[in-house]
Amino acid sequence: MVTSLPNLLTISRILVIPIIVATFYLPGDTARWTACLLFVAAAITDFFDGYFARRRNSVSSLGRFLDPIADKLLVAAVLLMLTAFDRVTRLSVLPALVILLREILVSGLREYLAELRVGMPVSRLAKWKTGIQMTALPTLLVGTAAPHWLPAQLLGELCLWGAAALTLITGWDYLRAGLKHMNGPSL
Repeated sequence: MVTSLPNLLTISRILVIPIIVATFYLPGDTARWTACLLFVAAAITDFFDGYFARRRNSVSSLGRFLDPIADKLLVAAVLLMLTAFDRVTRLSVLPALVILLREILVSGLREYLAELRVGMPVSRLAKWKTGIQMTALPTLLVGTAAPHWLPAQLLGELCLWGAAALTLITGWDYLRAGLKHMNGPSL
């Protein structure tokens, strides 16, 4: 049901994306902090949509479909905008690319395995990757608008690299598990 609280939270995560993107076109520190706060609010909804769906026993097909899409759209939009507006160093474009490519790989793999009726649960390491990634992105959204004593840009980029390292590990784990269902023998 579209109007269930979990689904509304997921849809809100998608609807906030154009507003976050718009902040990149606005001058000043207020726009950066606004983008950060909106991103953090959206990330929090990611926790609560699943929590309420399980707690209220209102897990739905729509929610299972939209939730990972909302996550990937939010992360991809922010990574692309940070890159397009030169708010990450050229070298830090690489971890952003790794994260985007892994998201596409895992999405395709999950879709393929779903056809085979094989589940691919999220690993604990993948949850850590998400946590570090969800720390990196709002930190980078604030960037130079952070107080002078807080090296937000550096911290955000270090977290982005950390998330990319975990992305490679978890992406390989998922791919290896998926290939077992495609080839038969394990790698």
